[in-house]
Amino acid sequence: MVRIGNDWDEVLKEEFNSEYYQVLRGFLKHEYSAETVYPSMYDIFNAFKATPYNDVKVVILGQDPYHQPSQAHGMCFSVKPGVRLPPSLKNIYREITNELGIQMGESGYLMPWAKQGVLLMNTILTVRRGKPMSHEGYGWERFTDAVLKKLNERKKPIIFLLWGAPARKKAKLITNRNHIILEAAHPSPLSAYYGFFGCGHFAKVNEILERMGEKPIDWQIK
Repeated sequence: MVRIGNDWDEVLKEEFNSEYYQVLRGFLKHEYSAETVYPSMYDIFNAFKATPYNDVKVVILGQDPYHQPSQAHGMCFSVKPGVRLPPSLKNIYREITNELGIQMGESGYLMPWAKQGVLLMNTILTVRRGKPMSHEGYGWERFTDAVLKKLNERKKPIIFLLWGAPARKKAKLITNRNHIILEAAHPSPLSAYYGFFGCGHFAKVNEILERMGEKPIDWQIK
């Protein structure tokens, strides 16, 4: 049984006990024993451990984990301390600097965002080494859709940042009018110039939070 250690345990209890999750768990046991899979099995739910359900202010939705060694640790776009910035994260930092005029550091470890209420969730939580989207269609999408539906039930507003076509498709799950959806192109070098650069999302998030009487996010990573 998965134990996250905060209010997500109760929120996701039905999912962890469901038949589809047991099938997914069996698949993962085989994958971790037979293949190199990222992140470590102990890091799969780090995004949930770092940002409890009732603390979520902002959701950033990724696709699947980084598939090269020493990068993925269970939080979308984030890499472990000391790891070189991947291209998409470089573009995220560039946009933050352009919007807010703050200098970003060398670290790609986004735990400071998570601790402020930014849920950094991929829609697929595991991947084989060197094979992006290799765990597509095995049950993670159903699980993370359930997470989004649970967040949608919250009365307190949440800001959802949906970047790129796969993330934007999830907008249909956010039906509660209390919540705010901001959409843009993906920060990948392939698409950043087609609507991610200049999206203004980081400034907009803080404007919305301040308007709601909430503490804004300190986006600077040193």
